[in-house]
Amino acid sequence: MSKDKISRTEISELGEFGLIDHLTKNIKIRNKSTIKGIGDDAAVIKNKNLLTLVSNDLLLEGVHFDMVYTPLKHLGYKSAVVNFSDIAAMNGIPKQLIIGISISNRFSIEALDEFYSGLLLACEKYNVDLVGGDTTSSPSGLFISITVIGEVDEKNIAYRSGAKTNDLLCVTGDLGGAYMGLLLLEREKEVFKSDPNMQPDLGGFDYVLKRQLKPEARTDIVEILRKQNIKPTSMIDISDGLASEIFHICKNSKTSCSVYEDKIPIDSLTVSVAEDFKIDPTIAALSGGEDYELLFTISQNDFEKIKEIEDISIIGHITDSSESKNLITRSGTVIPLEAQGWKAM
Repeated sequence: MSKDKISRTEISELGEFGLIDHLTKNIKIRNKSTIKGIGDDAAVIKNKNLLTLVSNDLLLEGVHFDMVYTPLKHLGYKSAVVNFSDIAAMNGIPKQLIIGISISNRFSIEALDEFYSGLLLACEKYNVDLVGGDTTSSPSGLFISITVIGEVDEKNIAYRSGAKTNDLLCVTGDLGGAYMGLLLLEREKEVFKSDPNMQPDLGGFDYVLKRQLKPEARTDIVEILRKQNIKPTSMIDISDGLASEIFHICKNSKTSCSVYEDKIPIDSLTVSVAEDFKIDPTIAALSGGEDYELLFTISQNDFEKIKEIEDISIIGHITDSSESKNLITRSGTVIPLEAQGWKAM
């Protein structure tokens, strides 16, 4: 008898309520604002006179992730983190999470345990409480719905619409790595499909693979900006590519911008992989997506503060709406900034 058959527990053995008990038995409450979590008809959360932030995201197998190369633990972690990033993009902190999951009989209890171990790991790292959700059957594939609730003081909230002419345009971390990780995984998948005996050749690519499979939300930057008394005038997270997110800020703020190519932060491994795929690394950063870094604007008055913070790059500035959205290349040529956005596989 194979190891898989020995360790596999069918969901039907537990039933719906037994499954819920199994998946939630180790959940801990970490936030005082969580009055009641799992176990009643609704979670109870105390607001404490702060602004409550709510964000929802759907992840569908075959559209947002591929089970061929996505470990379930990583998927659970990423499912939570991409929603935490939405809260960080409002200059807030995530506090509670609700999950809806639809599963087919292709998945065992052990498989769900793997998914939930990643989800709970993310909740532990970001100090977020899992307070409820729903499970149902699916005729095929895996469907995940995550709702995250966060909070922010009214004086600190940042929208996409607050950028002003001459504000500095800033990004956290580095860009383009997640897209390069996706291209590597897709390439090895095609090799495997043509010859199942071939082993994946992914050695030395850990950084870009992690950027794709296990991203992080930049809640740390939210805390740092607060401690430095820097209030972003606008903010958004980078899920669809840098250029696309810049366009969102410009549209909502009724402005334009100038972005300097040589200021866009790109990791050396990202550059190497992009060149291997014959892709301009700048294009990967501008249009790749799924980096989940923060893009934000600040007043020029905060320049002296921001330049001292590690992992933040000033890549340009906001201009009047009458001007064009421009990219200034490394050679000094001014060209129109284009936003292609990220397309699901």
